[in-house]
Amino acid sequence: MATQPTFLARRQAGQDWLLSCCTSNRTAVVRAWEAEQLAPIYGGTNWRAVEAPLMRSVEAMKGMGTALGPVLADVSSDQAWWLVSPDVDDILDDIRQLRVFGADWPLLCPPVLYPVGERVWLERPDGSGRLTDPIRLGAAFGPGGFRIPTEAFV
Repeated sequence: MATQPTFLARRQAGQDWLLSCCTSNRTAVVRAWEAEQLAPIYGGTNWRAVEAPLMRSVEAMKGMGTALGPVLADVSSDQAWWLVSPDVDDILDDIRQLRVFGADWPLLCPPVLYPVGERVWLERPDGSGRLTDPIRLGAAFGPGGFRIPTEAFV
């Protein structure tokens, strides 16, 4: 029973963090969420969205460990969006399954607390600002996918 407030507090902290990324449209985002609609949130200087196929994303998440940040999914379009550091540069350019969006691209988000329509957070923002490591993301989607180094088994 004592874990319930911590669980809800983490979700609320994640939602607060996501709202803190909104510089000019915070009120509009809150209103959209209150009406159970998706709201456009721009990564700006906080993060970039990387689009990937949904099922491949679910598989990739399994091996990410602490390198995993927020991941948003849309079941109807079979897409997922990974939030990565804003300085991702050209790290993911050669991976055809991934598409990196610019700072001015609006990611249509549900609140962190609950899904809206077909959009749901597979990995919720936790309030810490933790993002997915783009190098590990690239490794997960590269040829052969992510593999645990053999040294880990010694």
